[in-house]
Amino acid sequence: MSRPEDRLPPDLFFNDSESRKYTTSSRIQNIQSKMTHRALELLALSTPSLILDIGCGSGLSGEIISSVDPAKGGPHLWIGMDISASMLDVALQRDVEGDLLLADIGQGVPLRPGSLDAAISISAIQWLCNAESSDVSSQGRLARFFKGLYASLRRGGRAVCQFYPKNEAQRSMISGAAIKAGFGAGILEDDPGTKNSKLYLVLTVGGGDLQGDITGVVKGMDDVDIWDERRKNKETRKREDRKGSKAWIMKKKEQMERKGKIVKASSKYTGRKRGPVF
Repeated sequence: MSRPEDRLPPDLFFNDSESRKYTTSSRIQNIQSKMTHRALELLALSTPSLILDIGCGSGLSGEIISSVDPAKGGPHLWIGMDISASMLDVALQRDVEGDLLLADIGQGVPLRPGSLDAAISISAIQWLCNAESSDVSSQGRLARFFKGLYASLRRGGRAVCQFYPKNEAQRSMISGAAIKAGFGAGILEDDPGTKNSKLYLVLTVGGGDLQGDITGVVKGMDDVDIWDERRKNKETRKREDRKGSKAWIMKKKEQMERKGKIVKASSKYTGRKRGPVF
């Protein structure tokens, strides 16, 4: 069976009928509940916080966020962001407690910088890997999303995104985009090697009381891969690449991808010096 994101863009796939079907399915409610509780566990919030629910849909995760017990750091306030007007309409009919925002996460996160304590996303960010037209690349959409999310989180803030990558390339593309945006990133896999496997991308904004382990929450856990590109060599960072060199060309290509432009694939011949023409 084909994946939903391969069939239609999310705002078209989740029409009125599909949105009601998704929300009323007891199977989906159960899975969503387990993944939301897991994401909140990884956020490890000890005080009431303002949380962004990315791809909030009809508010299934939001209800759980609102109901966190004070003994576990709650209750939390939340803002829900989704591209599907039908999903948000169902959320309004269900009278959820969070504020709702109709927006495309592939265009960024339109919130005030540093205004969020944390963010969660359940089964949403893999949709960014599917460009809807030849004028927009998935790399550009991912870059805009993660840069916007990074800006909106306070120093020391965290985000946990559960996602279903189609393959290893998508997994690397998503985590790589988060790292380029400035996040410390770790991937946690629950039930690895089974059909119930779930991936959680744990992201941390620099600062706060985090020491050593860049995510601050995955230390000692199994099946966790961690990348941290924030501590780069200062000399490398300051070095100016010669115009026309391979490094200069690659940097320019990366800038174009971040703007959502289509860029030709690089190869071993990129930036190669050409011999004299006779």
